[in-house]
Amino acid sequence: MRDYMIRLETKADYRENENLVREAFWNVYRPGCSEHYLLHVLRDDPAFVKELDFVMEQDGRLIGQNIFVKTVINADDGREIPVLTMGPIAILPALKRQGYGKRLLDYSLENAAEMGFGAVLFEGNIQFYGKSGFDYSRAFGIRYHDLPADADDSFFLCKELIPGFLNGVTGVYQTPRGYYVDDADVEAFDKAFPPKEKLKLPGQLFD
Repeated sequence: MRDYMIRLETKADYRENENLVREAFWNVYRPGCSEHYLLHVLRDDPAFVKELDFVMEQDGRLIGQNIFVKTVINADDGREIPVLTMGPIAILPALKRQGYGKRLLDYSLENAAEMGFGAVLFEGNIQFYGKSGFDYSRAFGIRYHDLPADADDSFFLCKELIPGFLNGVTGVYQTPRGYYVDDADVEAFDKAFPPKEKLKLPGQLFD
């Protein structure tokens, strides 16, 4: 693995970073992608944590990024438990599976813990994120909003940043509103980037 640095994103990084995210997610979960637009709009969301807006740089170019957004668990006992969600997290496609993603993830989580946040919950693959201490959220008694009781929830992961933070907590996680974007807005935003072909591929989650 070649030398790299992880630092906070600056305004000068915005378009390069959005293009990085677009390259990383294009045709992965759907034909095209919306993650670059998500990054664009979340920066102005009140729940966005600017102190955890990280980019990974190598040889003067961005190769990775990660962000965090504040949200809550609506606990079954009526409490509102403040937590974080994460992402989009991205590494340039040419550098995936070389360890950069885990380095960026672990650095990001360490900084979130140092800021005093108690837990991170988000949607991801346990095969990758389990290596950084994530477990299924069901193990903590946390349910994904609007998901039927008998539905597969293996995509919904959790990591305590403060050990025991979720002890005695059961409830429903709420995705921040900023993650819900309009397809027409995504299409309009994407027109500012170089043309790429949208493909419907096996394994995609959405049409």
